Amino acid sequence: MPVIPFTDDDVTRLRDTLGEVIADGATPGGVIVCGTADGRRDVLAAGQVAPETGDTAPTETTVYDVASLTKVLATWPLVGHAVQAGLLDLDQPVRNYLPAISGEAPSGEATVRELITHTAGLRAVTRLDAYRGARAPLHELLCREPLEEAPGHHRYINRGYILLGLALTHVHGRPLDVLAAELWRDLGLTDTVYGPVGRGPAVAPTEQRIPGAPRIWGAPHDDNAGLLGGVAGHAGVFSTAGDLGRYAQALLTASREGGTGSLGVWLRASLVPQASIEPGLDRGLSWILAGPVAYHHGFTGTSLYLAPESGRYLAIATNAVYCGAARKRIAPLRGLALKTIGAV
Repeated sequence: MPVIPFTDDDVTRLRDTLGEVIADGATPGGVIVCGTADGRRDVLAAGQVAPETGDTAPTETTVYDVASLTKVLATWPLVGHAVQAGLLDLDQPVRNYLPAISGEAPSGEATVRELITHTAGLRAVTRLDAYRGARAPLHELLCREPLEEAPGHHRYINRGYILLGLALTHVHGRPLDVLAAELWRDLGLTDTVYGPVGRGPAVAPTEQRIPGAPRIWGAPHDDNAGLLGGVAGHAGVFSTAGDLGRYAQALLTASREGGTGSLGVWLRASLVPQASIEPGLDRGLSWILAGPVAYHHGFTGTSLYLAPESGRYLAIATNAVYCGAARKRIAPLRGLALKTIGAV
């Protein structure tokens, strides 16, 4: 399949739109890396890391809290490796891959496939603070929860990925952050880590939760990830636009030309629709599928898009949550990104 590069007009529109959302107060700044499987890439950066860092401009090495991109940057590839190694079976209950639980565990009967596709029917609202002081371990508390609806319907839920993270730790007998660090090292992602990370001008702050209090900076924005020490299957990873681009290129390279490598096989399997989200959008294994494009967002203002057929990728790293509801504020940039990467 031929690689179709981004045009000069594509790059100009992306750069202009990034500047516009910054000027509109949607985010202090941001970085876009767009490129192709054969190594062509453009880096677009604008604005500032944050007012706290003065005039420091973001670059492709600025560290951002990528929030739910953790799902496709850590949990999804690790589940793929575990499936291919025979440690997990997509169609077996997750309780089979956790420390033994006696008695009924309704949420533990959810299969790995249902969890990774958000179709398990688990409780939608995830508040791990409700379990402060509990004597039972977290996996048991989550597995004993009742379902909110019958499995099969798509409903985006974080607790399923928390369970997947716990399952990965159990079947490997090693911490999730250690497993992820080895994966990222093998892929050449030198700036991607589970938090917390140190404050400083190279790290983008996120939200001020309480007026007059310090802003979240270097710690996970996600409350549940914070309660898990920053290491969870659904959130907690910090990365850079440069690393997101390198990751995307590695995925595209592995999946093209019918390669038999484990990552390429897993990506191709993951781009088969598993559940409908809405007309024109489906859920694969982790990824959202929109025609030829697979993508995922992070609540803080990050996004990653893949177009395997054209060999294109596009990564967005912002801290738009610094300014409020990131989803609404950077919608014009995300919309253009999806339109641009899907055009051929």
